[in-house]
Amino acid sequence: MGIELCEPSYLYNLLNQYRRVSRLAEPNYLCLLDARSQREYEESHVVTARRILQGPTGEYLVPASEELRCVRYCVVYDCETCCAYEEEEKGKAAEEGAALQHAQALERFTRHPVLLLRGGYQQFSASYPFLRTQKVLWMPQELASFQPYPAEILPGKLYLGNFKQACDQQILKDLKIQAQVSISEQPAALCAGGDRHLQVAVPDSLEADLLSSFATICHFIDAQLPHRAVLLFSSLGLSRSSTAAMAYLMHSCHFSLKRAWNHLLKCKPSVRPSRGFVEQLSAWESQIYGSRITDVSEPNY
Repeated sequence: MGIELCEPSYLYNLLNQYRRVSRLAEPNYLCLLDARSQREYEESHVVTARRILQGPTGEYLVPASEELRCVRYCVVYDCETCCAYEEEEKGKAAEEGAALQHAQALERFTRHPVLLLRGGYQQFSASYPFLRTQKVLWMPQELASFQPYPAEILPGKLYLGNFKQACDQQILKDLKIQAQVSISEQPAALCAGGDRHLQVAVPDSLEADLLSSFATICHFIDAQLPHRAVLLFSSLGLSRSSTAAMAYLMHSCHFSLKRAWNHLLKCKPSVRPSRGFVEQLSAWESQIYGSRITDVSEPNY
């Protein structure tokens, strides 16, 4: 099925998806493979990663083909990963890295493209040091209880989460979050002073008006982002906060509604704005661009 590069933020979001429990507990969800040396792997690796084994003559050993055919995401990394792949894509001669060699061995077994982690372990661990570990074996119950971080919408800048994550001081510290936008009727989980916290008390209902608050939310986030990472959250982090995140992408990143929607789904596939909020996003798109660009008729949205 081919080989594609994936950004560190994409792997971060893959690791932090959840339904009722972490998706890492699903056996066919993610196959994360470390192509570095045994010593490097034992020193630290990305959480849940398995080291790629080599045979007696140095060839890479492919995991069970049955496993690869069923797995949704197969991600491979080495120290820096993408250098050889990018050179090959440009038609230049380059020494193949371990991750690329292994990805080429894997691609004929998978139903989806094998993903090469851009920048490899070095870049990922520099961006997300809290997702490094020395742990090798994970029991199913440990994976199920893995505590996910908020989805990363704009790397290092904007995150989308739920009320529980907003109250977790370790999460806020790890992600360097110093400003919050709470779109909930619940009492705010203050992590900073009033000038760094915005509460928009809107219920999650078809009649709720979030459109009138879009400009306030966008201007608040814009004022924070040059200096502070921002967490957007609501009770579950699925409807109200995701709607606000799309409104921000449309306003400040010049996305159409369709592009904002697709970006959010890539970062957090479980987001589900209510029908009423979809109509308000469509009206917001019309305000920004002078006309409705995206067809939001059901069943598209």
